[in-house]
Amino acid sequence: MADFSAGTAWVRGEIVPTAEATIGVTDWGLTHSDITYDVASVWEGGFFRLDDYIDRFMHSMAAMRLEPGVTPDEIAAICHRIVARSGLRAAYVSMVASRGTPARAGERDPRTCLNHFYAWCVPYVHVVKPEIAERGASLWIAKNARRIPADSVDPRAKNYHWGDMTAGLFEAKDNGFETVALPDHDGNVTEGPGFNVFAVIDGRVHTPDLGVLAGITRRTVLEMCSALEVETVVSTLPIAALMEADEVFLSTSGGGVVPIVRVDDRTYGNGAPGPVTERLRTTYHAWRLDPRFRQEIAYEP
Repeated sequence: MADFSAGTAWVRGEIVPTAEATIGVTDWGLTHSDITYDVASVWEGGFFRLDDYIDRFMHSMAAMRLEPGVTPDEIAAICHRIVARSGLRAAYVSMVASRGTPARAGERDPRTCLNHFYAWCVPYVHVVKPEIAERGASLWIAKNARRIPADSVDPRAKNYHWGDMTAGLFEAKDNGFETVALPDHDGNVTEGPGFNVFAVIDGRVHTPDLGVLAGITRRTVLEMCSALEVETVVSTLPIAALMEADEVFLSTSGGGVVPIVRVDDRTYGNGAPGPVTERLRTTYHAWRLDPRFRQEIAYEP
C-alpha cells in the first residue's frame, strides 16, 4: 500500500505520493519558469484562510494568462482531498498552474501551450526554524543581489523566478545569517524568500508596498494591527529606516510572525523580540485557530 504520510500530490486527476508525482521535462514551467503557484497552510487539522490563498492564486493565473481549467471550488476540494489522504495535521499545501508544453513540438508561441494544474502537500515547512524564531532570527540585507524589477517580473503574481532570492540566500548563509531581504535598485527594502518584511518605528508598523507579493500573512498582520489599534504604514521602506527601527519582524505562511533581532551589524532590543512583535505573534497563533479563518479537514478513517 502506498505511503502518503511524507506528502501527497494531485497530478493529472490522480492522487499519488509526492515521490511519484511528475511533470514533463519539456514543460515550460520547468524550462522557462513559466509557472505560478500559491501555498496555504494547515495547522491542527484545519486550513488557515484557504479561500484567500485561492483567490490570490486565481489572480496570479489571470496575470500570467494561465488557464488550466479549474475553478476555485475544485481547487479547494483537491487541496482538502490531498491533505485528508496524507493524514497530516500540520502541512504546507501548494497549488500550481504551469504553462505546460506546446501542442506541436518546437512551437515557440506560448498561446499554444497546454496549461495544467497540479497540487501537493508535505509536512509543515517553517521558513525559520521554530527554535530560532522563538528567540529571534538574523536577517542579511543583500549587498549584491537586487530584487527583480516589477516591470520585468510582477511580484504580485507568485512565481518561481527565484534567481535573485537564491543569490541573496547564498550571501546570507555565507555571512552566517539565517535569511535575507532583497533591496530594490533605489535602496528600499522589498521582501525575502517566502516572507514580507515589517519594521516598528515610533510605535507604528511599517511594511513595503513596492516590489513585494501581497502576502496573506502580511494581510493578516495588517488586520491584526487594526484590531489591536496599532497604526500601520504601507509605503516605501528605505534600508536606512529599517536599520533605525525599534523592532523588525517577518510575516510568512511558514511560521506566521517571525521576530528579527539582528539585521547586518545592528542588534535590536538587546537581542530579544520586541513587545509589538510578541503581541502580534501571540495574536497570530490565536487567529490561526479562530473559526472565522479556518476550514476543518475531514480526514479519512
